Amino acid sequence: MWQKAMDFGEDIFGVSKGFPKDELFNLISQARRAADSIALNIAEGSISQSNPEYKKFLGYAIRSLAEVVTCLHKAVRRKYIDLEQFNKLYAEAFHLMNMMQSFKSKIN
Repeated sequence: MWQKAMDFGEDIFGVSKGFPKDELFNLISQARRAADSIALNIAEGSISQSNPEYKKFLGYAIRSLAEVVTCLHKAVRRKYIDLEQFNKLYAEAFHLMNMMQSFKSKIN
């Protein structure tokens, strides 16, 4: 799950390189920070002191993923990415979301 999140973060970093420069401090920064936050929260939660705390950090990771998906919707609406790129990244996000939700539900 962490490795998937790491890979997804790199995919978002790569695709956002093609966004217009005037988005540097807006959509580019937001998408990259949210994408990096997914793996960071998984890692931080994994060394937590309790299962409830771990679930809390997985929740943060899930919310960050939802934020990235919203950035992708914005990017396709603004024509920074095409539907093929969007669909590929959305499928990766959907798979990662399912992994995180499933894992979170198994923590007591």
